[in-house]
Amino acid sequence: MTNSPAEPLATRYALFRGARIRLGKQSWSFAVGICGFSIIVLAAIFAPMLTPYDPVALDFSSALQAPSWSHPFGTDNLGRDVLARVLYAARVDLQIGAIGVAFPLMIGSVMGLLAGYFGGWLDALIGRAIDIVIAFPFLVLVIAIVAMLGPGLVNLYIAVTLVSWVLYARILRGETFALKRREYVLAATSLGYSHARIMFRHVLPNAIAPAIVFAMSDYALDVQLGATLSFFGLGVQPPTPEWGLMIAEARSFMLTEPWVVLFPGLAIVTLSLCVSLIGDGLADRARGIDV
Repeated sequence: MTNSPAEPLATRYALFRGARIRLGKQSWSFAVGICGFSIIVLAAIFAPMLTPYDPVALDFSSALQAPSWSHPFGTDNLGRDVLARVLYAARVDLQIGAIGVAFPLMIGSVMGLLAGYFGGWLDALIGRAIDIVIAFPFLVLVIAIVAMLGPGLVNLYIAVTLVSWVLYARILRGETFALKRREYVLAATSLGYSHARIMFRHVLPNAIAPAIVFAMSDYALDVQLGATLSFFGLGVQPPTPEWGLMIAEARSFMLTEPWVVLFPGLAIVTLSLCVSLIGDGLADRARGIDV
């Protein structure tokens, strides 16, 4: 039995249509995430132009005012403008996410690259260190380290770096272990290239993509972690505005004046959602269009 000439054409059209639909989904999630994240960053940068109020200035005569034209997000129990505090707090939370990802990514990438490339005792040593850190719950370990070092942003960054680097090391170790057997790496070795050149010019650029994709979801988790520690008094300290700290300071009024916790809570959710969409888009692009 012979196939109809129309069948290959129909099959190609179906495959093309499926690929186009998947590409559209990838583009939409990535584009929406980038747009939302860019808006948050711009709002944080141009906060002084978006609100005339000082985020830490007290005005007891305006305490707990409902949202209005003069105070679009209302005021808190100390008369501070909630919109101003949300905008200025974005600077702190964006910084928490960026630094909380940057240092673990750099340290974990180097450690995983070394472990996967050289193997042997170095791989065993780094692997045991990873196993020890992973044996403890992430949040509990971070809280324990911050509690020992004391509250504050710097100690928060130290705690996150000491705990999070193992996640990136595991990713890079596995990727490096697979890539070092590729033909181009074997060719570079046969040409006499140094280990450093092979690792950082040939292996790392091809192994880093999964770590970058993971970093986007880790960014959202670090923002939530910073808000959680600030809520418990271990992160950002007053009067510096931070979303988690704002919720902690206003939790006594959440039933009678809900706007004092609603807007910082929405800010945390919005930033986390935007970063997650970016991560999903990057993951789809890294996998490519499988037709």
